[in-house]
Amino acid sequence: MQDLKGMTLQTTLMHAPRSGSVEIIEDALIAIDSDGSISSVLKPDDPAYDEAHTAAQSANTLATTAPRQYLLPGFVDLHIHAPQWPQLGKALDVPLEVWLQQHTFPLEARYADADFARQVYQELVTSLLAHGTTSAVYFATIHQPATRILADICLQQGQRGFIGKVAMDNEDQCPDFYRDANAEAALEGTRAFVDYVLSMPGNSSALVRPVITPRFIPSCSDTALAGLGALAAEYDCHIQTHCSESDWEQAYVLDRTGRTDAQALDGFGLLGRHTVLAHSNFLSDDDMDLVRSRGSGVAHCPLSNVYFSNAVFPLRRALEKSVRVGLGTDISGGPSASMFESCRHAISASRNLEEGVDPTRPGKLRGTPDSRISFREAFHLATAGGADVLDILVGRFAKGYQFDAILVDADRPAAPIAVDEAWDSQDDILQKIINGATRANITTTWVAGRPVHQQN
Repeated sequence: MQDLKGMTLQTTLMHAPRSGSVEIIEDALIAIDSDGSISSVLKPDDPAYDEAHTAAQSANTLATTAPRQYLLPGFVDLHIHAPQWPQLGKALDVPLEVWLQQHTFPLEARYADADFARQVYQELVTSLLAHGTTSAVYFATIHQPATRILADICLQQGQRGFIGKVAMDNEDQCPDFYRDANAEAALEGTRAFVDYVLSMPGNSSALVRPVITPRFIPSCSDTALAGLGALAAEYDCHIQTHCSESDWEQAYVLDRTGRTDAQALDGFGLLGRHTVLAHSNFLSDDDMDLVRSRGSGVAHCPLSNVYFSNAVFPLRRALEKSVRVGLGTDISGGPSASMFESCRHAISASRNLEEGVDPTRPGKLRGTPDSRISFREAFHLATAGGADVLDILVGRFAKGYQFDAILVDADRPAAPIAVDEAWDSQDDILQKIINGATRANITTTWVAGRPVHQQN
């Protein structure tokens, strides 16, 4: 499929612009401007449809997709540890603090080698685009050159990258071989990276954006945390960090600060409209109210929560409180790069929370009632929900939004999806895609109308 800038695409589109509902349009006409934004979306019964179709045919600007191919918004992955790509699927049988100290920090220290960083990050971004991830929120490492390389690669390959140079200066929790020398170094390095991204040639559309990134409270001194909050205010940057991920982290923050994770982050100026809080499993009702009031969002990472979080995130409760939520893979705490997998695990985690998992308890006492979500809600979280957390115009097919999209082919020989069009409704087909599609089904990925991944 060609570059779609300046083209009109005729296709079956599927999106979830609102939580809990989907819109599916067969033979939709999507007109895409020269800058990659959507200028119109027409249904076959719209009065202007036939004229627009004829005009595009006459101008040779009409593109069409094949039968049993479906257009979905590109995925928004709110939480990725870019340097952890080489350990995907490894060391998932140890506690979080052991995983960090014995496996993850030694790996991340290797990114002092810029050649190693370039090799890994090229493979990572290429793979994520093939998985349909058009917008990615990345933790990098403490290393300035390596983090700049990741920004360069995202720009070159056309992925929307939200990237942070990790700040971690706390001598008590960070190993000598992998930490910022002190709070001043953490802050100077963060400022330098923000300035680098804001001045990147070819980045005038802000495809790549800097993110203020305290790893989490245990890794940072109070001086560093306060300074990072001030930098975020100065630059009006996005912020990302971990929040209330595990019993260990929650207990550490309470003991050190006398406040919950969310309260402490707020005190350092790190809760705001552009803050992404990874995990957040142990947020209290008051914490959720605080997060909502600040306009911050949660990156729900259901797969990695299985291994490291000691609890299931109360997603339904957060949504009912109007907390903004999207999904994250949490590479490599989550051992899959697929946002389809994140959707499936979000659904199953919500069902486990609702129904309970201990068979020795009576059914009525086993779970938390009314906790489940549907595939429609998971699809929304992976697309429009994540985009709303970031405040970017993607994740929906609507006028003024960027054409970030994936084309899913149900007939790929390596990964067929059993679609019976005489029996299945379009809603059924979408459910089959969410529950069964793999990377092999994604034939094309576009960002702003530009093809950034394509299978033969």
